[in-house]
Amino acid sequence: MTLRTTLRDDALATLETWRPPTPEQERLRGRFVSHLRDHDDGLRRTCFPDHVTAGTLVVDESAGRVLLNLHGKAQRWFAFGGHCEAGDDTLAGAAAREAREESGIDDLRFDPVPAHLDEHAVGFCDPRGVVRHLDVRYVAVAPTAAVHAVSDESLDVRWWPLDALPELEPEMHELIAVARARFG
Repeated sequence: MTLRTTLRDDALATLETWRPPTPEQERLRGRFVSHLRDHDDGLRRTCFPDHVTAGTLVVDESAGRVLLNLHGKAQRWFAFGGHCEAGDDTLAGAAAREAREESGIDDLRFDPVPAHLDEHAVGFCDPRGVVRHLDVRYVAVAPTAAVHAVSDESLDVRWWPLDALPELEPEMHELIAVARARFG
């Protein structure tokens, strides 16, 4: 008889064993682990004001371009990602699902090891007020011939060369550097 692990169990195990590359990433890892230990619903929108989310930065085969989406509500360029859903069994699975849904690319080569953590405030996520997304970010490679699409959540989806990126949050540059190191 096997025991089914919950999404929370998987997220805890993932974060407890992940080796952060910097002291700041270690601090965030500790914060995320504590949050999940303290909140049974720590990966769900019901957990207010903080909850864990999952995202993916998509790069091309050369790791010389990144695929970003112009978020419909924030109207800024981001990697793909969002909230965990009832059907998600693993944190990596939630991130991969979000990337497939929001990029329109089904055959991404997904790295199941977290790449980066970020904590940020979001003012449009919950009618109760500002929430903090504790975002676990992964990276994936799109096949050379992949055709992307714009989802209902985005205004645009576009490939960006690394030497001509749009204005991005500083932590996105850290994530891009990790992706280049893994796949470049």
